[in-house]
Amino acid sequence: EKEARVAMLAIQLGMLEEAEQLYKQCKRYDLLNKFYQASDQWQKAIEVAEVNDRIHLRTTYYNYAKHLEATGEHTLALNLYEKSDTHRFEVPRMLSEDLHALECYVNKMKDKTLWKWWAQYLESQADMEAALKYYELAQDYFSLVRVYCFQGNIQKAAEIANETGNWAASYHLACQYESQDDIKQAVHFYVRAKAFNNAIRLCKDNNLDDQLMNLALLSSPEDMVEAARYYEKNMEQMDRAVMLYHKAGYLSKALELAFATQQFAALQLIAEDLDEKSDPALLARCSDFFIEHAQYEKAVELLLAAKKYHEALQLCLTQNLTITEEMAEKMSISKDSAELSEESRRELLEQIADCCMRQGNYYMATKKYTQAGNKLKAMRALLKSGDTEKIVFFAGVSKQREIYIMAANYLQSLDWRKDPEIMKNIISFYTKGRALDLLAGFYDACAQVEVDEYQNYEKALGALTEAYKCLSKAKTRNPVEQENKLTLLQSKMALVKRFIQARRLYSEDTKEATRQCELLLGEPDLDGAVRSGDVLGFLVEHHLQAQEFQMAYHYLEEPWKKNPCMNLNYYVSQKIVEAVHRGLGI
Repeated sequence: EKEARVAMLAIQLGMLEEAEQLYKQCKRYDLLNKFYQASDQWQKAIEVAEVNDRIHLRTTYYNYAKHLEATGEHTLALNLYEKSDTHRFEVPRMLSEDLHALECYVNKMKDKTLWKWWAQYLESQADMEAALKYYELAQDYFSLVRVYCFQGNIQKAAEIANETGNWAASYHLACQYESQDDIKQAVHFYVRAKAFNNAIRLCKDNNLDDQLMNLALLSSPEDMVEAARYYEKNMEQMDRAVMLYHKAGYLSKALELAFATQQFAALQLIAEDLDEKSDPALLARCSDFFIEHAQYEKAVELLLAAKKYHEALQLCLTQNLTITEEMAEKMSISKDSAELSEESRRELLEQIADCCMRQGNYYMATKKYTQAGNKLKAMRALLKSGDTEKIVFFAGVSKQREIYIMAANYLQSLDWRKDPEIMKNIISFYTKGRALDLLAGFYDACAQVEVDEYQNYEKALGALTEAYKCLSKAKTRNPVEQENKLTLLQSKMALVKRFIQARRLYSEDTKEATRQCELLLGEPDLDGAVRSGDVLGFLVEHHLQAQEFQMAYHYLEEPWKKNPCMNLNYYVSQKIVEAVHRGLGI
């Protein structure tokens, strides 16, 4: 800042008040703090540090304490050293010539660091009892053990090391016991100090084999290997060598010894840690071992780790093992892999998918067929799963004619009458698959639903018209059959149209409408397009309204006598039947 530079110039010119104001204007409180310290305005320096320059607060306290110490004001300096958190070093230094005052200060502060410092001073003056007292107050267990050992009170030192568990104290004590050839106690305290390598060294030198094993398992891999080499020299303890090599991560060595000494239980444990990074020869050898002992799932895992995919798949097939998602993914080779040619890769993927199909894992089969590029087989697998959402999605992304048709055929097997979305997809897939003959058949089925379930002949006619359009555009293998179907559709459309016209004509020309309905009843193929029950119901209602009860009764009874399978209540309401019966006095 410009003001800060000008303030420095003002200081050089002796214009101290102006410099102070400039530092305040530019808010450079750090420089203002230094200015106050340099000009011996310590109270102002502390005020600035406490309010605006807290980052330099402890430094300010320390500098003021040094100033007070230099002027002989030890009591005030002591207080400021405490505030600057430097009292643990500075106060003992300052009071080093007044030991009584220093001792009183140490006792008053009850600070572990000060207690330890005072204990070390007393120890240097050979006042061991007083030093022990202050080491205990400071909880410096290492120093306590060290002093007790120096005094020859090793029993007391052992009690402290056992009670506190202090590593440094335990290590020092272990060294003392080792120097006295008390191996058992030395090992014990080396273990307490986590110095396992020293404990292992003593066990090896003194043939403490059982203890050595326990210690090695707790130690580092390097110590485990050293212990394993020791056990390897003794054939009776080879199992321990195998275990330690295994724990240390030396799997090859562990397997080699396990095979050499026929340790099958150890082999099973070691095999659990084998992966694709392990030696392929070792993996193959272990897999053979597991096959011999009928542990096929473990053998498959090892074969996959050894990248012997065909052998793993063959083992799954021969032993009827379920291929899990993890196994299937391990068997699958990526496109850019150099392990197999593209043709072999696809063949392997299809074999995996075939196996998944036999096991009923249709989703996995779909995935593997897709990866192999065989979308038709993938769709067949997906159809078996019955997952409509996935089937519709797969058909949409595959964009293959055969798949569109397969999806539409499947959707027709569902309750498409109650789900407009399914109906929409059927029409869309047949259209995209250019299967106009199948689409015509679907429209024909839609027309029949409109008639059977809703008696909506107008919609039925619309569906039949669409069916006729689609079939006439279709290119079928059998033109004669196509022509026959078109003729049948035309006949259906004509009958439906006549019934619709008769119902519309009724309000204008009742006589002609009823005549047309009577003519329709004489058509031989009427029920293929128009339900005769609907026509009869229409005539019954007409004659009831005209109070021609006998005719109404005729149409109500005679046709149903000829066709007992026809359900009267489905076409004519009970209210109309009762009205006819009342009119005739039945």
